Amino acid sequence: MHENVRAFLEYLESERNYSPNTLRSYEADLLQLVSYLQSNNIRSLNLVQKNTLRAYLSSLLAAGLSRRSVGRKIACLRSFFRFTKRRRITTSNPTLTLISPKIEKRLPSFLDERTMSRLFDKLDAKTPEGRRDSAILELFYSTGIRLGELIGLNLDDVDLEQGIVKVTGKGRKQRIVPLGRKAIAALKQYHADRSRLARRSAEGSSQPALFLTAKGERFYPEAITRIVKGHIGKVSELEKTSPHVIRHTFATHLLDRGADLRAVKELLGHESLSTTQVYTHVSTERMKKVYRQSHPKA
Repeated sequence: MHENVRAFLEYLESERNYSPNTLRSYEADLLQLVSYLQSNNIRSLNLVQKNTLRAYLSSLLAAGLSRRSVGRKIACLRSFFRFTKRRRITTSNPTLTLISPKIEKRLPSFLDERTMSRLFDKLDAKTPEGRRDSAILELFYSTGIRLGELIGLNLDDVDLEQGIVKVTGKGRKQRIVPLGRKAIAALKQYHADRSRLARRSAEGSSQPALFLTAKGERFYPEAITRIVKGHIGKVSELEKTSPHVIRHTFATHLLDRGADLRAVKELLGHESLSTTQVYTHVSTERMKKVYRQSHPKA
């Protein structure tokens, strides 16, 4: 079974261009399933039936796993067993009639415009760290890119003259996103500091990453997350303060100011319009709140 899992992951990587993060997540999910099957003396994928998977998923829920996490695991299993059926590793697909648990829709957390202004006002552009953080936060807010997309940016992906950035998203799909004037200004300020950091790198000035650590190396996700959380925590009491909050903020502010939903979808790099529509609920809730506060007969 481990060989089948490895073949599936290699297929996702080479033919479907799945990101390393998604591959690690799928590998963990499938190895957890294999461990469950082996503990129940099921040694072949052909012996896996719908009831087997239902019992497995029930055990996860009983252990305290959220419905959202179980739903994600089901998506992985569906993809895996489609693959094994197509490759004739299994004679049937036990996930065909498997039902995902109902998941309560959660509105994404975001910061209002006044809070974002305070966040940027508190940045100290007089220090290299402040200029770096300003460039990172302005880029997040200006483009709505994901954490992994920002970390993966190289110097030549950004064209400050034209005011655009080439972003490589999920499935290694690329898109062009415009840069706001404040993001352009922040990146120009950061560039001189970056040149000094690049010289510290073991690779010298050949280091292609846009954002570099104090050692002149490409940033890793946890470091960027700490930077973003630290600055959001100074201006907001939100429980969630990850870089994704700024992505949600970007989309919400665009829609609040009348942006077309399809344009926001393209900017965010969403595959489906339904994924982007969650932000319309955010804007609707805000409109209702304003209406209730302002209308004399609300």
